[in-house]
Amino acid sequence: MITENDLKVLYDREAIQSVIKKLGEVLNSSYGDDELYIICVLKGAVMFMTDLAKHLKMPLRMEFIRLSSYGSGFTSGGKVNAVDISLPDLNDKNVLIVEDIIDTGHTAKFLMDFIRHNFKTKSLKFCSLLDKKVKREVEIDPDYYGFETEDKFLVGYGLDYDGYYRNLPYIGYIIT
Repeated sequence: MITENDLKVLYDREAIQSVIKKLGEVLNSSYGDDELYIICVLKGAVMFMTDLAKHLKMPLRMEFIRLSSYGSGFTSGGKVNAVDISLPDLNDKNVLIVEDIIDTGHTAKFLMDFIRHNFKTKSLKFCSLLDKKVKREVEIDPDYYGFETEDKFLVGYGLDYDGYYRNLPYIGYIIT
């Protein structure tokens, strides 16, 4: 079992909150007073989404879906499992997908394609707290992101290892 002694802090609480506040300002500028639907990808993005929503000033609706591509290992399997993807009518709506991390890009692409195939949104954008470009396997980039991060297995602030460490107030990586 990995313990906190096996972790090194990469982004502390203050750095995370600072970047989220800046993202909120950018989103407020982008959407103005237009209604926005935020789709939070569970479980990892819930902390990021709730903190981000506190900075948003437009009329806001929150939706939650559950996708998975990791299982219990250190790397994405490349296959996306749609655990729960029920959504309201998003036709003619501004939609912002909120995710904790984009690495291989499979989950992001799956979700963007799913929404494009099933709805004719007014706008569809993707916001990720972390962008791990070095691991990208498919062509997709977030419209908004907080940190571009290196190739480490990250935990904390929603990110997990085998279901653990989501509750850490920082983002760290496992020392190997």
